Amino acid sequence: MISLFNRFYLLGLGAIALVLTSCNSGESSNSPKDMAGNASAGDALLGAGSTFIYPLFSKLFSVYHDSTGLKVNYQSIGSGGGILQLTNKTVEFGATDAALNEEQTQKISVPVLHIPMCSGAVVVSYNLPGIKDTLQFTPTLLADIFLGKVKKWNDPKIASVNKGVSLPDMPIIIAHRSDGSGTTNIFTTYLSKVNNEWNTKVGKGSSINWPVGLGGKGNEGVAGLIKQTPGAIGYIELAYALQNKMSYARLQNKSGKFITPSVASTSAAGNIQLPADAKVSLTDTDAPDGYPISGFTWAIIYKEQKYNNRSQDKATNLVQLLWWNIHQGQQYCEPLHYAPLSQSAQSVAETILKSATYDGKPILTEQ
Repeated sequence: MISLFNRFYLLGLGAIALVLTSCNSGESSNSPKDMAGNASAGDALLGAGSTFIYPLFSKLFSVYHDSTGLKVNYQSIGSGGGILQLTNKTVEFGATDAALNEEQTQKISVPVLHIPMCSGAVVVSYNLPGIKDTLQFTPTLLADIFLGKVKKWNDPKIASVNKGVSLPDMPIIIAHRSDGSGTTNIFTTYLSKVNNEWNTKVGKGSSINWPVGLGGKGNEGVAGLIKQTPGAIGYIELAYALQNKMSYARLQNKSGKFITPSVASTSAAGNIQLPADAKVSLTDTDAPDGYPISGFTWAIIYKEQKYNNRSQDKATNLVQLLWWNIHQGQQYCEPLHYAPLSQSAQSVAETILKSATYDGKPILTEQ
């Protein structure tokens, strides 16, 4: 059987649609008691957005269809694309690594729920042939590299925090996202927090004007650029780096420690009390052992699910799917290098999902 990550290369860098079908089985104690089974073809759910969470969603939707028969078609097109498709009401749910900003919220004009699915790490990956040491970067150094101020790998600024490493006299080539991306939002939010020059000259957002570099579509595209380009450095989701055996750096956090990105250090960054709407940034964490470029991925849905002639069954299927994701689905996070929701984050996610309505009435009446 072809592995998930080999499929990325076989299918290219475009949008990847995942269509899953199967049969019905039982439920567990965390499922709504009225979970639907044996869903028909017309009940298939459509979603789009984050490439960051695509490996996890692939697993979750595969397991879920085996137990309910519900088909899920998810397009890995980037957070910006997912927000746009939800705005246009062409999908049932979006997935984004950046909470909706004020402009996006006003454009949708009705309440949208942000349900946290997991948290993950954005790693700084590089391609330096012959270098076996794990490089490390300070916040200032990382910003200077992506500002184009540090142009060669043997620059004294890199050498000073990587003592004993034989760095090559090779140009640094920046790889970044070309599409609207929550991964970009997490990365640039971090740089804006830790570096005043970046904050004033470049700023943060899902799409920015990059000072230097080459653009790739999706985490897959940036990973491909890094792998194919000696001297390249870029930012990608941890799972992509691990599954493709790519090098990635340790980063100095606010406590002064150089932290290796991992499920444990990502969990440490995300072990905070969430606000009621779950919209919070985990970057530049105060946690002593937390990895500093971490973030939540949210599923986003309309709070009122009666729109565009949608049936109540479809709305119920959607909310039950997301309920399952934040409960039974959490067991699949760690094997794929995502941090599962903390107990407090799960509790906030439950409350948010229970606020979803159909014709003004709560969809989840029993759980």
